[in-house]
Amino acid sequence: MQQPPPYVPQGGAPPPAAMVTKVELTISCQGLRDADVFSKSDPICVVYSTDSGRMQELGRTERIDDTLNPKFQKQIVVDYHFEEVQKLAFHVFDIDDHSNDVKQADFLGKCEATLGQVVSAANYKKPLDYNGANYGTISVQAQEQGGMQKCVKMTLKGVKLDKKDFFGKSDPFLEFHRQLIDGSYALAHRTEFIKNTLNPRWRPMKINTRRLCDNNPDTVIKIDCYDWNSNGTHDLIGSCLTTLADIEEARPGKAWALVNPKKKSKRGYRHSGEVVIEEVEVLREYTFLEYIQGGCELNFVVGIDFTGSNGDPRDTSSLHYLGGRTPNQYTQAITAVGNVIQDYDSDQLYPAYGFGARLPPTWQVSHQFSLNGDPANPDCHGIAGILGAYQQCINSVQLYGPTNASPIVGSVAKMAREALHQQQAKEYYVLLLITDGILTDMDQTIHMIIEASELPMSIIVIGVGDADFEDMERLDSDDKLLSLGTRVAKRDIVQFVPFRDFKNVPTSKLASAVLEELPDQLASYYNAKKLIPLIEIPT
Repeated sequence: MQQPPPYVPQGGAPPPAAMVTKVELTISCQGLRDADVFSKSDPICVVYSTDSGRMQELGRTERIDDTLNPKFQKQIVVDYHFEEVQKLAFHVFDIDDHSNDVKQADFLGKCEATLGQVVSAANYKKPLDYNGANYGTISVQAQEQGGMQKCVKMTLKGVKLDKKDFFGKSDPFLEFHRQLIDGSYALAHRTEFIKNTLNPRWRPMKINTRRLCDNNPDTVIKIDCYDWNSNGTHDLIGSCLTTLADIEEARPGKAWALVNPKKKSKRGYRHSGEVVIEEVEVLREYTFLEYIQGGCELNFVVGIDFTGSNGDPRDTSSLHYLGGRTPNQYTQAITAVGNVIQDYDSDQLYPAYGFGARLPPTWQVSHQFSLNGDPANPDCHGIAGILGAYQQCINSVQLYGPTNASPIVGSVAKMAREALHQQQAKEYYVLLLITDGILTDMDQTIHMIIEASELPMSIIVIGVGDADFEDMERLDSDDKLLSLGTRVAKRDIVQFVPFRDFKNVPTSKLASAVLEELPDQLASYYNAKKLIPLIEIPT
């Protein structure tokens, strides 16, 4: 069984576009400054994006007359991207006319926050700043738009499909499309193709109903069955139509006849085979935001390469050199990823380790040591605490080797295993490994990653410097699951990127690249374990 190519030039559709998560912000204020003489203020709240230092209005609430404690009804809808630091500003004004022109209004106060801080709190509350003093408070509640999510888990087979290949049978695969409001179709899911058979059985599949039908049980779903060809000109075997409501009521053995429109007019033509359900289940599926807002926290752990191949830290060419005008690549990587993760960890305590150095006073090589020098408590307070411990450590150890990462991976896996024993969606671990070269203990590390794939844990690996990282790409198993001998990972938990690919762009792009898969990794893990959020947020 193999995957078809990423696009279908003829008779098909492009791959599905990413579904944007939208959140609705509900805003209220308490104890506002009274800017009116004969009555109370008439407040309105304007929400701005302040990314890159520029203010862009995202939306504004309605104006409410004569109140210092407004509860705004109009919600502000914003796009949510976990992998980005999305800076927001909430400005509250007193508007005395109906023009809603804030330039002519009295300023009542402001609050700045990241969208990550807002969505990770059940009710985000902060004082409003007015000329350096606090005047009242603002409360912001975030709710994911779209309501309850479901997923369809099913196993399908083809029965007596048409033969399309001259020297063989057919190489069938399926595509699922949802009908749009204008009658056209958008690709929602594509299966693997199976070589040389008229009676294929496709791997069990899981499709989110948001992607499959926009959560509408009556939206038309078109299933196309194609015969795969290596040149991309896949031949349509036949199509059928169904709905989510039809799928939910289906039982094993239900069959859809595949009809080829080019053959419909032929005398005696019935169909080109059938797609038959072997197993089907429609499940409630929780989203990343539902787990986060339900109380799940991301536990951030850092592992830094202190091997000799980084170069003498006193040398300007060293990857650990700290005296330059621009922070070194280790510092930039920690800052870029940490600035995103920190919004989802309430205690701001992050274990930080090094590996591959000789430590005083015995100068024995260690493959896992605390950056802060305290073996019993490796926690650093905040991202600044990690950077401070790193800078102090680089001046007190001797860079050596080899590049063994498996001890740190194993240590974090032990923490994640303890979290798993709680049988709650409460703690998910994110390990950031930064290294300048190929791992010496690659097989041991792969073994640890395969074991960790069953745990609430993801691993981000960033390669710094100009080494050849081709072997490291093996860890990032986007095409097929990581394996070692007969052992295969349960899921893909590693994201690897070389830092050099982001040297000439803002480091926020690096964070986006390494973190974009994390929300789905977390949500799919807990859903597979059938662990619900600690607190279910009403939809």
